[in-house]
Amino acid sequence: MNRQPNSIDREIVVAEAIKDVVSELRMVDVADYIAFIRLERFSSIADIVQSASELYLMPGTLLLGHGGDARVAWEAKPSIMLDLELRPAGACVYFTLHMGDEAAAVEVNYVSFDSPAEDPDDNTAYLAGALEDARIRKSWGIEAGRAA
Repeated sequence: MNRQPNSIDREIVVAEAIKDVVSELRMVDVADYIAFIRLERFSSIADIVQSASELYLMPGTLLLGHGGDARVAWEAKPSIMLDLELRPAGACVYFTLHMGDEAAAVEVNYVSFDSPAEDPDDNTAYLAGALEDARIRKSWGIEAGRAA
């Protein structure tokens, strides 16, 4: 697949936007992911993704795409790949989340914009802003005698 301009920059933007969600996804036992993938129970994985993302992103922002893959062998540690979609306002990012025993990585496959700019850097900046706007912010504090 031919990579789009600025793919590396966009992978950094996406990875930063979903890092908290990935921490939640990694709380699920790898054996569960393997079973769901091998039995093609992708609706169960979609529920896991939705539950993990609703803590940090607006509803409908992060979705399971077309499936995933589990790489399991006797001589290696398992790894899980999930096809995901990020849908902040005005953009759509199709990417693969790779989760291994010690790390996770993002591989952006394609990004589309409702109204793309001529300059790819402007599009990347727009994506970063749209993902920031899609975040759920929690405020823990006291304001004027009331809990925030």
